[in-house]
Amino acid sequence: MKFLFTLLIALVGLRAAAQNTPPRIPAHDPVMIRQNGTYYMFCTGRGIANWSSKDMKTWKEEKPVFAAPPAWAVKAVPGFKGHIWAPDISFHNGVYYLFYSVSAFGKNTSCIGLATNKTLDPASPEYKWVDKGKVIQSVPGRDMWNAIDPNLVRDEAGTPWLTFGSFWSGMKLVKLRPDLTAPAQPEQWRTVASRPRDPKLTDSLPGDAAIEAPFIFKKNGYYYLFTSFDYCCRGPQSTYKMMVGRSKTVAGPYVDNAGTGLEQGGGTMVLEGDKNWFGVGHNSVYNFDNTDYIVFHGYDAADKGHSKLRIEKLSWDADGWPTVKP
Repeated sequence: MKFLFTLLIALVGLRAAAQNTPPRIPAHDPVMIRQNGTYYMFCTGRGIANWSSKDMKTWKEEKPVFAAPPAWAVKAVPGFKGHIWAPDISFHNGVYYLFYSVSAFGKNTSCIGLATNKTLDPASPEYKWVDKGKVIQSVPGRDMWNAIDPNLVRDEAGTPWLTFGSFWSGMKLVKLRPDLTAPAQPEQWRTVASRPRDPKLTDSLPGDAAIEAPFIFKKNGYYYLFTSFDYCCRGPQSTYKMMVGRSKTVAGPYVDNAGTGLEQGGGTMVLEGDKNWFGVGHNSVYNFDNTDYIVFHGYDAADKGHSKLRIEKLSWDADGWPTVKP
């Protein structure tokens, strides 16, 4: 498997060289951060895939975050063998915080975990990921939500909140303890985005309310909640698209540009698939050097629908809504 993955990267690089453009690297659910002039990208993969770059164009594959599956996750999710989904990276008070997802596919037998590090530079003597274990867990038959796709956001007072979710009853938001290792007490769970679900379906099924991958970005007095609608992970049949709503407060309610609440199925289109990309989604948003970027993956029509990293500049229209012009 490692040989095939390396061969794939080499073939993509040869094609890009012929076109005089940097190769598009394989990626799914990417997040990014910059430390000392180097960009680090984390994404779904065995042990959490980890890449580095000086220019966001040419990327170097680093060692995964985890050399072996976390023992707590193997115990909590039957069948889990180390393929970790949808990480989220942030920095606060000298520490890097990496949330991540472990789950049984198509079930809400899921957990969100947390690891920390003092640096992201693998060459540093201080480089060491410390796993803090489980933060949130969803259990079939108990929870109508799915504990995957975490994203940390801090409000104006610096209070940490975690948004997460996939299918079922939608995107959830919960306040965390200051050390980020568990929900704050008393627990208050908010639904910040959802789509209509067939009421005839049993609670054990993800259903047809295809929404996931929340990410909150602060801009010009608003909190923008990005989500992905429809279906990922299906190659040429992928229908992923990115939607957004906004709120003056982190707890919501979030509304789209027509005034419809995201918890009522609303959402303003940011970007969808086309003839070159079958679907695009699971985005994160950042500001580097006074420029906003949207980071996401797309299913490449030129490569049989394989998932690739995409980075585009993010603009804002006269009414303050995000737009992408690839």
